[in-house]
Amino acid sequence: MSKSDPTESKVIEALVERLKQEPNNEELKAEIRNFDLLARKAYFNSQWQVKTGAYLLLFGAIVLALALRYYYSLKSKIEVPDTQHENEIASRILAQKGIIIVGALVLVLGLGASFATVNHLNYYDAENSVAQAVPTPEEEGIEVIEVGENVEEADTKSEQEQALQEPTPEQSQPVETSAEKEVDSGVNENEEKVVKKTEPKPSTAATSNNFFAEIRKNYNSFRGPLAQGISYSKNIPTEWDGTAGTNVVWKSPIPKHGFNSPVIWGDKIFIAGADASSREIYCYSRADGKLLWTAKADNIQGSPSSMPRVTPDTGLSASTLTTDGKRVYAIFATGDVVAFDMNGNRVWAKNLGVPENHYGHSSSLITWTNKLFVQFDTNRGGKVIALEAATGNTAWETVRQSKISWASPVLAEVDGKYQLVLTADPIVAGYDVETGKELWSVDCMMGEVGPSVAYSDGIVVAANEYARMVAIDIKTGETLWEDDMYLPEASSPVAYNGLLFIATSYGVIVCYDLKTGEEYWEDDTGSAIYSSPTIADGKMYLMDNDGVMRIYECSKEMKKISENELGETAGTTPAYMDGYIYIRGENNLYCIGK
Repeated sequence: MSKSDPTESKVIEALVERLKQEPNNEELKAEIRNFDLLARKAYFNSQWQVKTGAYLLLFGAIVLALALRYYYSLKSKIEVPDTQHENEIASRILAQKGIIIVGALVLVLGLGASFATVNHLNYYDAENSVAQAVPTPEEEGIEVIEVGENVEEADTKSEQEQALQEPTPEQSQPVETSAEKEVDSGVNENEEKVVKKTEPKPSTAATSNNFFAEIRKNYNSFRGPLAQGISYSKNIPTEWDGTAGTNVVWKSPIPKHGFNSPVIWGDKIFIAGADASSREIYCYSRADGKLLWTAKADNIQGSPSSMPRVTPDTGLSASTLTTDGKRVYAIFATGDVVAFDMNGNRVWAKNLGVPENHYGHSSSLITWTNKLFVQFDTNRGGKVIALEAATGNTAWETVRQSKISWASPVLAEVDGKYQLVLTADPIVAGYDVETGKELWSVDCMMGEVGPSVAYSDGIVVAANEYARMVAIDIKTGETLWEDDMYLPEASSPVAYNGLLFIATSYGVIVCYDLKTGEEYWEDDTGSAIYSSPTIADGKMYLMDNDGVMRIYECSKEMKKISENELGETAGTTPAYMDGYIYIRGENNLYCIGK
């Protein structure tokens, strides 16, 4: 086990195949979990031992060389001089040269051995050493608009202030804000005024409320509005059959593979795909599934020349896109972030540096009032970045005391203000959306964190397999309860009406009391689950990796409404809007409706 990658263990594969035949065998499930944990510990301990041993060998070689040099220097002082001085000097010089040559050889061999044997996990990034030369994101600046001298910059500022209006599918209508009135006044009076960025004003709350009213009508990010796993649409279907075509309105092929979920604004659906040759964004029509346009993320300064090493269950395009109705934003495993307008024209693009993740990058994007938020937790450290939505310039960047994470940011409203809630090893923390200031932090997570948090009624729930599930009062930072019986690996929990729903990777769905952690019911599906549960039309929807959607009533007793087969495998989280469900399968995009 110490020499085998735990992600490619044939033993675990065999045990999982056996579990499919015996889905209710609890002892077998425990055996799989224990063996997986043991395999990981054995493998990474072995790597640590090899690394430590290499350094000890190198250190020993240096000490040996110095000791030999010191020994011969002492010996030369105490030896009786020979009458043949010329021969003694020649011998001493020859000995010194020999010691230097042997010492240098030992040093070179030690260094070579350390580089050859220590960093076994570096093969995940071996092809991307260019990433270390990638420039860091731009430092936060202060935007200055000189009215009367630079009309183009003023127009850009006005565009950024248009998030208050509901955009049409083709264009957004401008809204006159207080800042624009000040600019207009300056133009009318032929005065030169300078409008500078300031701290958030009292109108920020109204701006947030209006933007939230718009995204409620759409499905603009991973797990819907605010990324909380709640859809506000009604009349969502509960029965269909993808193979027979029952209640399948349309299905369209997807050109390139990806694990990102659909996002929706108006009459357009957005997904992405990637392979070794290109990264692409696709826009489909909600009405008939027609592919409206394809845009490529290419020719980006700082982008690596070759693709990073990723695992098959993550890929190069696992992060879900986001949109604010004016632009659609995407990020790939290369660290490339791109923005396109609603018609597929590129607005801006930049590279954040190749994420050093041994599975691949999967944290999804989210946008809020003219900012685009990126959770960038890698092996090199953690940070959260806010980019200006219109330009891609860095609004703020906050370094986090965290390790690598594949979770995505969630927006939470607390006392009328919104904050970003992020989870990683070891912290769950909240950040001010305007400034990036850390508002609170709780050390409670561990391991390779994949699930995003659940949020409802002032309570944040974070969980991770082989670790724990923790409920936190977001206002006080107090831990309300903990549990370690059922834990998700990739599926993010959802909270609704005082209930909490989670799904394990081995197929168990569990319902808890949000405030106390009391378990109400569980359902063992016998299928692997990576998709996240979603609340739609007051019901809980959850898709397994085989493409079977299970629908439950949101109640303290288990009441399964239906099970529906898609007809192909699917591990992504569906989107819900206006009485329809949009599902990304392995090869096709589906629209399900009555």
